[in-house]
This record gives sequence, C-alpha cells and structure tokens, in this order.
Amino acid sequence: MPIWEMIWKSVVLGTVQGLTEFLPVSSSGHLVLLQRMLGYDLGGGSMTFVNIMLHFGTLLAVILVFWKDILALFRKPFTPLLWLIVATIPAGIVGLLFEDGIDAAFSGEKGLLYLAVCFAATALLLLLAELCVRRRKREQAFGWKHAVSMGVMQAVALFPGISRSGSTIAAGTLAGAKTQDAARFSFLMSIPIILGSVAVSLKGIVFDEPETVTALGVNGFLGVLIGVFFSAVFGFLAIKFMLKVIGKGNFKWFSLYLVLLSLACLWLDVLGIFPAAA
Repeated sequence: MPIWEMIWKSVVLGTVQGLTEFLPVSSSGHLVLLQRMLGYDLGGGSMTFVNIMLHFGTLLAVILVFWKDILALFRKPFTPLLWLIVATIPAGIVGLLFEDGIDAAFSGEKGLLYLAVCFAATALLLLLAELCVRRRKREQAFGWKHAVSMGVMQAVALFPGISRSGSTIAAGTLAGAKTQDAARFSFLMSIPIILGSVAVSLKGIVFDEPETVTALGVNGFLGVLIGVFFSAVFGFLAIKFMLKVIGKGNFKWFSLYLVLLSLACLWLDVLGIFPAAA
C-alpha cells in the first residue's frame, strides 16, 4: 500500500476509533465496517495489530482524563477498585474463550448482517436507558449491583456493533444508578479491558506470529503511529463531550444514528457491496 494511502486511511481509522470508543455507537463495529469500505486489509493478520494499537490510543486518552480517579482507586477502602475488578471478569473470560470466533464471524460473509443486528440492539438499549431516566423518580448511589450489571454487559459488548460505553452506561442506568456515575465507571472499566486485550494480543502476535508485525514495513508502522495519535486525540475529545452531555440522559439521537447505520449494513449486505476479504 502506498505511503500516502496508508496515512489517510490511518487518519480516518484513528479518528473514528477515538470518537466511537466513548460515544455510545460501537468503535469495533465502525472499524469492521470502515475497513471493508476502505479496503484496508493488510493481510497476514497485520490488521489485528493495527486494531490493537488503535485501541491503545484510546487507552491513553482515558488515562489522561481520569488519572486522578485512577490514583483514587488505590486508596482505602478500595471498594471502587473491587468493583472494577469484578466488572472486568466477565469480559475477560468471554474474550479469552470466544474472541477469535467472534472476529472470524464478523469478518466473514455474514459480517455485515451481524453488524446490522448488533447496531440495532445497541439503539434499543439506549432508548430503554433514556426512558428509564425520564420516568424514574429517584436515583441510587453506585454500588455492587450496578458494577456487576455493567460488567456483564461489557462482556456482551465484545460483539462488534454492541457499543461498550453505550451498553454499560445503559446497564448501570437501568439498574438504578445515576447516569453520570454509570458513565464515569464505564470509562474506568475501559482501562483494564483495553489494557488486557492489548497485552494478550501483542504477546500472541509478537511471540507466536512475529511475521504479522514485520509484514507491515516502514509505511505500515508510520500508519500505525499516526492512527494511534489520532485515536488518542479524538478519544480525549469524545470523553470530554460525553461527560458534558451524559447527565441529560438524551440518547435518542445516538439511537437514530445506529438504526440508520443498521439499515445501511443490511442494504450493503443485500447488494453484496464491500464483501469480506478473500
């Protein structure tokens, strides 16, 4: 791939990853769809490495925004830290057991159809959360049941198209937590799950399939670095935006966007546009 093409595609993917990781619209679903549309398939498993590094960029963003909250986790009574550990377990188990199968399914021939279903499911979850916010009379202090429900939903969000931030915030809200508390905890939850995914995936690639990294070449590494930078910058902006608007519990515009995106995926699937790579 020519260097100019690598650069602009990396800018697009990094920007989209940064924005959609923390907006309730599914970053993984957008990456799967965009990589098909852009024809950005490096072959040999190199795209897995690219996606890992794009997620690393958003990890940098959330650490930059929440560094004070992260330090507070390690102060007595350590309850928030225990919440975080418990909430991370479901996604860790599901990821280790089924991540390869999920990736294969969504990159296969029926990938667009699966994306359409998952985008629609996220839209429904967000609408339910908004209805909950509008109708309930009181909110609960954040506790164990909110952390557990959000942890379970984070495991479900390993399916591309199911927004991690959107589904976990919705789960916490539906369980009775303040939307702001659920959002803050959701962003903190992204740290161990992204860090763990990056560490496990990099270990597997570097030690078991090092050729997938070396196959990138100089142009590929430049593209990765650019993608990481844009992912971090736009991830930072997306977090700041969400923290300002989340208190209103207004998710309907995100839901509408996801419904339109779901319909677009169905249309592309029917027409056979942007098929899976051979």
